[in-house]
Amino acid sequence: MIAQVRPGEWDDWLQSQGARPLVLDVREPWELRTASMTPQDFDLLAIPMNEVPARLAELPADRTIACLCHHGARSQRVAMFLAHHGYTDVVNIAGGIEAWSRDRDPSVPLY
Repeated sequence: MIAQVRPGEWDDWLQSQGARPLVLDVREPWELRTASMTPQDFDLLAIPMNEVPARLAELPADRTIACLCHHGARSQRVAMFLAHHGYTDVVNIAGGIEAWSRDRDPSVPLY
């Protein structure tokens, strides 16, 4: 089972991490241009969902990876894929960038 982190719980979740997590944004490039989060106390890497299998080597297995998409479904699938491939510290940002905008940072546009 993949842990879920809601944007409203993000600060508490970040504080519980022993190291700086990596947010893996799996949305398409046009989506990133439309709405994106600003990295603060985490690193951000954008790899579209369909490219993740071919680019798996770019993802560090020794870091916490929080997956993000528009609403949380694609990122959940990627998180499950990573867990299946041996990544042990993977979470899904529940509700995606839309929930991020609604619950945490209203400056992020909705689309």
